[in-house]
Amino acid sequence: MSDNGHTGRKSSFGQSMKAVMWSFFGVRKRRDLEADATQLNPLHVIVAALICAAVFIGVLILVVHAVVG
Repeated sequence: MSDNGHTGRKSSFGQSMKAVMWSFFGVRKRRDLEADATQLNPLHVIVAALICAAVFIGVLILVVHAVVG
């Protein structure tokens, strides 16, 4: 049997967080994007995205309070 270059979904939550943070920044190499598509667990990506979005919103609120107050 051949592997056909697929390794399955065998990534950690940390790798998912790293991929989501790079996507928030907007810079990602095609090679890394393709590796993420084959290796990352979709549930990890969703949870990581929710955490990053909450942190981003929290930082924005803190910045607004610092500027206004």
